[in-house]
Amino acid sequence: MKRLKHRLSALTYLVTNNFARAVLFTLGRWEVRGAERVPASGPVILVGNHVHLLDPPLVGASTKRRVHPMAKRELFETPLVGWYFWAYGAFPVRRFSGDMGALRVAKNYLRDGEVVLMFPEGTRSRDGAGMRPALPGAAMVALLARAPIVPVAITGSDVPLPGVFWAWLLGNRPRITVTFGDPFTLDDLATPSGSSEGRAAEAGTDRMMRRVAALLPEEMRGVYGASTEGQVIVARQGRAPTEN
Repeated sequence: MKRLKHRLSALTYLVTNNFARAVLFTLGRWEVRGAERVPASGPVILVGNHVHLLDPPLVGASTKRRVHPMAKRELFETPLVGWYFWAYGAFPVRRFSGDMGALRVAKNYLRDGEVVLMFPEGTRSRDGAGMRPALPGAAMVALLARAPIVPVAITGSDVPLPGVFWAWLLGNRPRITVTFGDPFTLDDLATPSGSSEGRAAEAGTDRMMRRVAALLPEEMRGVYGASTEGQVIVARQGRAPTEN
């Protein structure tokens, strides 16, 4: 049974990626930059800005490695949709709550040499406001697992559905770009037992998100733009950002 589930999951992921690539090539002008920067083997944490609901399969389609996205728990509670997310290889998280169970799942994937995809903002950027303050969960995982982090910048994926189909018919395909940055670690922030892990996670969160921001145009950097350089920007657990 376990082997059957594994094969079904691998097939679901393959079909989804192939479908996503076909749609991206057809409806958009899709460009991937720096895909070779993702290590070919071993544990990796992909950390990106979040623009659209379809960002996880977009990132998955942009790298040769299989990706396990962390996604909001509400998606897994929806009939049929939830089954698909499980089969795809995603795993749920209770957003803005310090979900230690989700962080343990991420750590276990990394222990097995897998790739985990996380969007630390916890929700999508809206109305062109740029990046939001990020939650420290991804940094906590990176500190515990001692895994390399690859920043991922996504631009152009905030296309309206089904408006993108009309744009395609009119020959106005959106330009969608996924850029992978150089891998780095937070090993220098790892603290001895009994030290302040919270402060290390906050510093790591700011570092990660500024690496992502550096790959984005200035107008998309939001709170991680030039005006906040020298500050540590991090969201507090238990406080969901206002939805626009």
